[in-house]
Amino acid sequence: MTTPQPEETESGYHRGLGTRQAQMIAIGGTIGTGLFLGAGTGISRAGPSLILWYAVAGAILFMVVRALGELLMYRPATGSFADYAREFLGPFWGYATAWTYWIMWVTTGMAEITAAGTFVRYWAPGFEQWKTALISLVVLTVANLITVKIFGELEFWFAMIKVTAILGMILIGVGVLTLGFSDAGDTASVTRLWADGGVAPNGVWDSLMTLQIVLFAYQGVELVGVTAGETKDPHKNVPRAINTLPVRFALFYLGALLVILSVVSWTEFRPGTSPFVAAFVKIGIPAAAGIVNFVVLTSALSSCNAGGLYATSRMLRAAALNGDGPKALARLTARGVPRTALIVSALVMAVGVGVNAIDQEHAFTYITSVSTGGAIVVWSIILVTHLRYRRAVSEGRVPGSPYRMPGAPYTNWLALGCFAFITVLIGWNDDTRIALYVMAVWAVGLTVGYAVRRRRPGGSEGASADADGSAAPAVGAASREGD
Repeated sequence: MTTPQPEETESGYHRGLGTRQAQMIAIGGTIGTGLFLGAGTGISRAGPSLILWYAVAGAILFMVVRALGELLMYRPATGSFADYAREFLGPFWGYATAWTYWIMWVTTGMAEITAAGTFVRYWAPGFEQWKTALISLVVLTVANLITVKIFGELEFWFAMIKVTAILGMILIGVGVLTLGFSDAGDTASVTRLWADGGVAPNGVWDSLMTLQIVLFAYQGVELVGVTAGETKDPHKNVPRAINTLPVRFALFYLGALLVILSVVSWTEFRPGTSPFVAAFVKIGIPAAAGIVNFVVLTSALSSCNAGGLYATSRMLRAAALNGDGPKALARLTARGVPRTALIVSALVMAVGVGVNAIDQEHAFTYITSVSTGGAIVVWSIILVTHLRYRRAVSEGRVPGSPYRMPGAPYTNWLALGCFAFITVLIGWNDDTRIALYVMAVWAVGLTVGYAVRRRRPGGSEGASADADGSAAPAVGAASREGD
């Protein structure tokens, strides 16, 4: 009996991600260390008003993903937003999007594997941090090298652990509020949301300054666009994953923070304190710190797995296929894995282990600020690309998508305005301003790199542009490596 072969896409990938895995990857992509750890810093600065900013940021990013969803239904592709930017904005923007998204997730991956080493030392203080970081990176890289199905299964269980922890916190917290049990029962009340100094106890300006922290927590929401080319029945599963985003945002972010801040006064939080640890301790659950430490460890590994390795390798290959990177990065194994691109991303992340060891105290803040700056650039490019796509549809140059973004183009401009405002806030803050300096240097590097690529045979100048400057995507048979 012949073994059925996995469905293959036009770019050579295998559609190895099922509905169950696609849904969990979409869920896991919106839950990370930004919520489990970063929210503590946000609460200490903004108080209960942080909940409002999570709602605002969630609404903005839903617009981004809906715009991406319309493009995905026009033409599902792995490495999608770089391809769409190339097609509707021009070759340079495809080049810039692919490499900016790559560096965004590589820097995040550096932070996450270093964080994993820190978390393991909770149980094994004598185990050197760099060893855990290296082991984590090697294990995840090997898993990604085998098949996309193994990646999907790992991400499914990582996401399941995060979801279980949040749902458990919400259910226990609601029980404390309604039934009054545990050590926190006598003081827990929804009035804590406004009774301890008001909703924004430190003032509106200090509250607004937490928007950068909030955006970092949502980073990864666009992963649905990276996985589309390897998802079974993308025209069914991708819209389903996107349409459930508001419910997931409301439950996992707003619901969790509403319950936590009703059980624990915002005044008890300090920067670097996990709101989940504080809530579990207040309720009186044994080994609360150990439980949350395990959840945060899996969250860090999940981020490195989905963004640091999976997404970066697909973006590198998309760049190579379009002449924006070395041709060797375009090779696939017989199982449809971009082996060379994956190994390159892993090696660059390994360099980050040493970088973080040099200045561990400040490295994480710097890296996350740079990563958030890169995310804002990529999200903005998605919105502008969608505007150009809609124009092409109205002019009859490309077919329309059955999955349309509501309110466009007004929702596009609203989201872009919000990103511009948050960029100003990042520049205003001394701790995060470095992100703008780094992004300025990166912009110069991209421009120089693109100019060099144009001068080489097979470079970006090979993409044919139409009259308005947009370019058709490079599509061709994928080169193969031996398995």
